Amino acid sequence: MKRIAILGSTGSIGRSTLSIVESYPGRFAVATLAAGNNIEAVFEQCVRWTPKVVSVASEAGAEALRAKLDAAGLSQIEVVSGSRGTVRVATHADVDFVVSAIVGVSGLEATYEAVRAGKSVGLANKECLVVAGELITAEARRQGKPLLPIDSEHNAVHQCLRGGRISADASVNEVERIWLTASGGPFLHTPREKFAGITVAQALNHPTWKMGKRITIDSATLMNKGFEVIEACRLFNVGPERVRVIVHPQSTIHSMVEFVDGSLLAQISVTDMRLPILYALTFPDRIASDLRFPVMDLRHLDFYPPDMIKFPCLRLAYEAAAAGGAKTIALNAADEVAVAAFLDERIGFDDIPRIIEDVITATPAANLESIKEVLASDGEARRLASEMVQERSRAASPIRAIL
Repeated sequence: MKRIAILGSTGSIGRSTLSIVESYPGRFAVATLAAGNNIEAVFEQCVRWTPKVVSVASEAGAEALRAKLDAAGLSQIEVVSGSRGTVRVATHADVDFVVSAIVGVSGLEATYEAVRAGKSVGLANKECLVVAGELITAEARRQGKPLLPIDSEHNAVHQCLRGGRISADASVNEVERIWLTASGGPFLHTPREKFAGITVAQALNHPTWKMGKRITIDSATLMNKGFEVIEACRLFNVGPERVRVIVHPQSTIHSMVEFVDGSLLAQISVTDMRLPILYALTFPDRIASDLRFPVMDLRHLDFYPPDMIKFPCLRLAYEAAAAGGAKTIALNAADEVAVAAFLDERIGFDDIPRIIEDVITATPAANLESIKEVLASDGEARRLASEMVQERSRAASPIRAIL
């Protein structure tokens, strides 16, 4: 029986993980949960799963949850809050496997502490590896525990790599390069000169996936694929020159691995996050499921090289991946601030990469040696990005234009 902690239990990955647990009651059990501010949803999860510990975002939320649990006769469930609470959920002695699915850097400390505590970790949080991947992967190697990707692209690469060894040592390495597929987003065929007029509604209209707002905008700018390049570099210990992006609008092939003899292995499966979650939870085994791909759908597959002039965010991600350290932290922080400003209609779509590039340029190169240093660098990059958003907002103000 594998006992699971879920960081981000009320989000889509958290709910999908609980669906897997429900489907395989003899294999998995819920040990602990961490959620945000949705007290009603996490209360329902507590009633269903009776975890040992549950954490929520604030102490006020924790008090409200305790009251509901007491009234339901579940006072034995320990309720904690904040970042310390999330760390407690991730490092609890009863936990065998941690699913890290909290969006953004909020889940960083708990994920790192879970690795330090010797837990196996399934990662569905790009930001952890983008901003602190060097620290997390080094600690995982020290602990001798796997970091198992839940993102569909990296999960696909992990599966393909079972067909050959990847190593920095050329004498034993069998992998030439990793190929990450991208849908291309809603503006694949939109001329670059029209980017300044792109609206929020247009950018949120993804042709393939239904996702959260930030990740949808990141997909439209190809920044999401840039984050995945950095994530692949950290997870598989390769340089960015060995990770390629290819646009594949059908999103049928999730990723490919090219081997030194010219062979290519591609991973194809249903677009259902339960499958990569199940793979991570059961690795190195595979177990039967009903998640079947209709093979007759493989009738038409298109591939294009990405246009890094039209989509400069992808170029910026490659440059940050090569520099590492504080540059990748600046990339993520500036993107989060710029995307939020675009969603609030304070800047234009084409301002997003400009702000990101300015923040990266203004951030000194540095190798950070602790999560505390990472979070401090993240805060400084957000401050810079916020100032640049304000400057661009003022420059675009109609009142300013009249004056």
